[in-house]
Amino acid sequence: MKKKIILLAAILPACLIYQSCQNSVGKDTSENRYKNEKAYNDSLSFHREAVLTSSATRRMVSGLNDFYEHDLGRNFNGAMLVARKGVVIFEKYQGYSDFATKSPISENTTFQLASTSKPFTAMAILYLQQEGKLNIQDPIQKYFPQLDYPGVTIQDLLDHRSGLPNYLYFCNKYWKDNSELMTNKDVINIMEKYHPKAAFRPNTHYNYCNTNYALLGSIIQKVTGMRLGEYLAKAFFRPLGMKHTYVFNPNIDNARQNQAITYDYRTRPISDVCFDGVVGDKNVYSTVDDLLKWDQALYDGKLFTKATLRAAYTPYSNEHPGIKNYGLGWHLLCYPDGEKVVYHNGWWHGNTSSFYRFIDDTTTLIILSNRFNKMVYHVQPVWKVLHEATFATDDNGED
Repeated sequence: MKKKIILLAAILPACLIYQSCQNSVGKDTSENRYKNEKAYNDSLSFHREAVLTSSATRRMVSGLNDFYEHDLGRNFNGAMLVARKGVVIFEKYQGYSDFATKSPISENTTFQLASTSKPFTAMAILYLQQEGKLNIQDPIQKYFPQLDYPGVTIQDLLDHRSGLPNYLYFCNKYWKDNSELMTNKDVINIMEKYHPKAAFRPNTHYNYCNTNYALLGSIIQKVTGMRLGEYLAKAFFRPLGMKHTYVFNPNIDNARQNQAITYDYRTRPISDVCFDGVVGDKNVYSTVDDLLKWDQALYDGKLFTKATLRAAYTPYSNEHPGIKNYGLGWHLLCYPDGEKVVYHNGWWHGNTSSFYRFIDDTTTLIILSNRFNKMVYHVQPVWKVLHEATFATDDNGED
């Protein structure tokens, strides 16, 4: 018993010293974390203030207000956002998400992105390649053995050089009930059974084709074992905090709260057609704020390596020299001075969308509308405003 007391007496001071050290370490760690977070937040605040107060930003905002008032006009029904270096410098909402109930469009209103969905599908494919789960040089027969279009690779789907026929133009011949929504598998079954003629030999030239991205959506499902919407949520939407972004498939989903109804230019609601059940080429819903999060994630290396982004933004349609080109899921404007604009537009039913990324200055333009408005695409005045303001000299003497 005496030996135990002596041993305990020897151990207790050591334990107290250890506990004291642990408390001290914990305190230091907590204090350091607080200091680091404060320094980070202070840095963000300083960055935001610097961007918002620069003369270049002030010129941009003035020009953007003119564009919004005079070009988009009173008939615009949607949302517009412009950010510079990740800082929102212009954000406006106008009109109704539901004209019948007069529900106003807000920052939580989700819009059908139409073909502006394609970059999500493309980047998911590149993400899977980055993880070693596929190779974009794989032939499509690896995933669809009965699809008899030899020589077509995943990359040919990504850059629209597959030569495949567009399902929007041939499926009606074989799909008699327009009220019954097709699935991606239905499109593939029709192609396997009837083999509609290819437009040209693969990788001989560019031809924009929705079939390419329907097949890419199905490849993602085959590789991951998840529906496209589930995989995009797991890989992109949840990690990036895109709380209002999702793939909507009317075959299996109910309309969500704040989901904008689609209208034609006369404000008549547009009903679904048989193609509305096909995903990959369309059917991502999002907000302008969520798309800015997506835009910023394509800069900071959170998701993609430099090699992946370089491949995505490389022009592959060079048989027709000029400024316009296409990468892997992105339209490109490649100027002789090396400046590059990465963008994608969308149009499905009455939904119109524009998503422009001026990557040299990390400036972003997003316009979403649920009522058809062709002015959503006429953004040349905005390019001029952003370009002239970007390359003018700020008050602090920096370009």
